[in-house]
Amino acid sequence: MKASRSRPIQKILIIRFSSIGDIVLTTPVIRSVKRRYPDAELHYLVKKQFKSVLAGNPHIDHIHVLSEDLQQNIAELKALDFDVVIDLHHNLRTLRVKKALNVRRTYTFPKLNVQKWLYTNFKWNTLPPNSIVERYFEAVKPLNVVNDGLGLDFFIAPEQETKREDIPMGHWMGYVACVIGGSFETKQFPADKWRAFIEDCPYPVILLGGPDDAALAAEIKTVDPVKVYDACGKFNLVESADLVRKARVVVTNDTGLMHIGAAFQKKMVTLWGNTTPWLGMFPYYGANNLQTTVSPLFTISEVNGLSCRPCSKIGFHQCPKKHFNCMNQIDVAQLIADVQSFWKD
Repeated sequence: MKASRSRPIQKILIIRFSSIGDIVLTTPVIRSVKRRYPDAELHYLVKKQFKSVLAGNPHIDHIHVLSEDLQQNIAELKALDFDVVIDLHHNLRTLRVKKALNVRRTYTFPKLNVQKWLYTNFKWNTLPPNSIVERYFEAVKPLNVVNDGLGLDFFIAPEQETKREDIPMGHWMGYVACVIGGSFETKQFPADKWRAFIEDCPYPVILLGGPDDAALAAEIKTVDPVKVYDACGKFNLVESADLVRKARVVVTNDTGLMHIGAAFQKKMVTLWGNTTPWLGMFPYYGANNLQTTVSPLFTISEVNGLSCRPCSKIGFHQCPKKHFNCMNQIDVAQLIADVQSFWKD
């Protein structure tokens, strides 16, 4: 039986298929929806490879994994008779899911694709000066759900925590977590820039990334094999998140672990290449927005004034202009000064 609008809200479905950072950025909505409707079952539909991002979240009652057979997913979800569907992904597949479920109270966040296209193609920035989190909350306004200002969530069960002996003894008293990975090469700080940073950085360093980042890590760590511990591919996502949580300072590309670092309220030096914070994906600590670029918790390291930047809302495998000035011109000395300032706080 189709849920009646007058029926109390009993079952809520949130949809966000990917990726790590985008899913972490939905966690304030998850928490706020659950607190507004504590007696309702809260379900979440996500891709299988990102289930671990949400697995420990106590505000979610059931996680559904997106299968290759979308029709099978739809049939299973339809049988649950949801009262509310909240689409925080907004693409063709979520449209298919929403249309098939035919739930009256369906809410979708404004993706602002036209504004993003104008920004990346003509450098006309008409985007709102705030985090994508605020746009997620636009979707749930009709449900009387408001942002509690408490920031992002990432939960790590005790059995998933890393142990002290998992890293070298020389890093036990503190380290800088350097997140070298990224979904596209134009969002990654180059190896020679990392090497220059590490050479003058006075603190132990742990390199974080996935198995795909092993070659980059191998090139970077040769600058100082004692100072640098290569953790790329040696830990799963949750364990890597725990290493971010335990770091004194985090230096990171625009990638998923950056948002996990923000969830832990870590002090971070953030590196921006072909993307910019104005796209709404900057570290979100709760109430901060892009109008406040000076923060006690993070710095934005970027090259302003480039006519080619941003060249994409996501990224490329190589710089379209071949010079990669957006990363190559970042001042390494300033990065070290920022790290030292955070370390001493």
